[in-house]
Amino acid sequence: MAELDTDLDHIIPSVLPPFWAKLVVGFVSLLCFARSYDGDFVFDDSEAIVNNKDLQSDTPLGDLWHHDFWGSRLSSNTSHKSYRPLTVLTFRVNYYLSGGFHPVGFHVVNILLHGGISILMLDVFSVLFGGLQYTSKGRRVHLAPRASLLAALLFAVHPVHTECVAGVVGRADLLCALFFLLSFLGYCQAFKETGNKEGTHSSTFWVLLSIFLGAVAMLCKEQGITVLGLNAVFDILVIGKLNILVAVRKVLHKDKSLENTGMFKNGGLLFRMALLTIGGTSMLYIRWKIMGTGPPAFTEVDNPASFADSVLVRAINYNYYYSLNAWLLLCPWWLCFDWSMGCIPLIKSVGDWRVIALAALWLCLIGLIFQALCSEDSCKRRVGFVVAERVLYLPSAGYCMLLTFGFGALSRHTKKKKPIAAVILGILLINALRCVIRSGEWRSEDRLFRSALSVCPLNAKVHYNIGKNLADQGNQTAAIKYYREAVRLNPKYVHAMNNLGNILKERNELQEAEELLSLAVQIQPDFAAAWMNLGIVQNSLKRFEEAEQSYRTAIKHRRKYPDCYYNLGRLYADLNRHVDALNAWRNATVLKPEHSLAWNNMIILLDNTGNLAQAEAVGREALQLIPNDHSLMFSLANVLGKSQKYKESEALFLKAIKANPNVASYHGNLAVLYHRWGHLDSAKKHYEISLQLDPVAVGTKENYSLLRRKLEQMQKKDV
Repeated sequence: MAELDTDLDHIIPSVLPPFWAKLVVGFVSLLCFARSYDGDFVFDDSEAIVNNKDLQSDTPLGDLWHHDFWGSRLSSNTSHKSYRPLTVLTFRVNYYLSGGFHPVGFHVVNILLHGGISILMLDVFSVLFGGLQYTSKGRRVHLAPRASLLAALLFAVHPVHTECVAGVVGRADLLCALFFLLSFLGYCQAFKETGNKEGTHSSTFWVLLSIFLGAVAMLCKEQGITVLGLNAVFDILVIGKLNILVAVRKVLHKDKSLENTGMFKNGGLLFRMALLTIGGTSMLYIRWKIMGTGPPAFTEVDNPASFADSVLVRAINYNYYYSLNAWLLLCPWWLCFDWSMGCIPLIKSVGDWRVIALAALWLCLIGLIFQALCSEDSCKRRVGFVVAERVLYLPSAGYCMLLTFGFGALSRHTKKKKPIAAVILGILLINALRCVIRSGEWRSEDRLFRSALSVCPLNAKVHYNIGKNLADQGNQTAAIKYYREAVRLNPKYVHAMNNLGNILKERNELQEAEELLSLAVQIQPDFAAAWMNLGIVQNSLKRFEEAEQSYRTAIKHRRKYPDCYYNLGRLYADLNRHVDALNAWRNATVLKPEHSLAWNNMIILLDNTGNLAQAEAVGREALQLIPNDHSLMFSLANVLGKSQKYKESEALFLKAIKANPNVASYHGNLAVLYHRWGHLDSAKKHYEISLQLDPVAVGTKENYSLLRRKLEQMQKKDV
């Protein structure tokens, strides 16, 4: 599209050499998002990274190929079916190099990836604007350096990219985009025009490499496979120079000359299409075999439009969502970390004024498609290869092309170039500033969630996340306010009900907690966590049979549920069903060997029932699995002391105190050990430390009084 570049001559007066152009684009892209480099793990980062065991070295690398993005097995009915093993592998490398969950390294990689993608966009835009032409020596000639530079700068500073760059889980989109572009450029590399000789020849190597890179893109994020379709369309429309308008006319008039069109006689094209088809089909088949036949489960709160009764209502809302995506590309000022749950009220009839937005969208799209593919000079136009992804990182490249094309067209129809140049500069500066501001909002969950209130005040998930963040900080009163608002905005928001019920349970407001949790399990009968929490509340209300049934229902819906087995064991212990309690706690430790509370309760129950030998065996087994748990050291030390294994008991007590020196009971029980052992001075010392830490401990005060009387009697005898 050399004509467009000429139109921009007066707007962008000088052309940077390719190296310096890439340097400028890379620097600008890094500058826009650098503020997020030391941010926290926020929003979905917790589940995908911090709580994902696939990142840790004790998880076999082979498991990554059988788990989803969040660390669950793909075969599980709770799996989201998002299969992105290569993205998870990069997280694992980050974890290894950082020596743990230190977010700086994760964020820096994301920022660098965006910089690299922005640089690659220069080459992609050069192809789409200027075509694939080579000198006789095989060197590529960039016909549109100004247009590609402007489009790449617009891409580099687009604020809609902030979520992908500043949110660590956005790396899936970044990696997918990276290999998507490499696949496209690799496919372009298969074609050359040399000298004055017309026609093209393809390199099978480059086509196969492009297919391989497409597979890599798909393993980073599912949408990566669409690059094969883009390559095919590019081959037919740009390389093959198919004029849609002419072809349609010939088909309508049954013109036999269509059969003689060079594109259809070109065996190379058919061969390339066959390779792309085989490659794409193979990828889809392998992906299907790995994922299984079951689709991911979504609820109404995720996408209300999908649950609308009317097909017309669903279609209208889907198209309205497209128009909103287009608006975010055009005016990325109102950005939100989540757009579900009431953020976009459902359109329920064609009389809603918002229907105008989707009508405008399709009028523009139809006009652009017709202009790009069906106009008389379509062989000269290369705009229109916009990837229709759900997320907006890659699609924004198409928007940047269209905006650049628009500026070129505007320049062609006006003599005043400076105002256009000022508008371009203004857009770049405003978008860059917005990127910096938005990157700051992604630095912490509190700022991120609160920034969404002004954009989507009706979004129940926004209020839920603010409430959850406040609860994690210990501010339960404020958390209750936001949880209640989330439930008010979305009366079927079971997760908000569950969390609110938990807080009310801790505040001993058991009646309301039970009502909320009961409603949650009515709305979502397979909500295992709500069933377990309902059981805890019922247990506190002394309704033991109902509590047991709730626990059993939770385990039915989530068979591997160690916390539920732990709570079930507590119920049985309250009912003096000791064998059942021990079995429940044993199940908890089998499912989660590091479940310290379950191990502790087993030791204490066996100790209290006089089974000291068994208690000792369980304690030693627990410490082998969790060697640094001071509570387990304390429990086992008590058992060993009762078994008169004083030396070993003393060592464990001292080790527990070293790990946590401010626990009064640790010093008090060690004092009791010394008291029994006859080391009275040591006993006196630790009784006094214990009473300093907890002056009202009745048992310790009584034991200390007994010790003092004994010491006084000994002093009198000595006198």
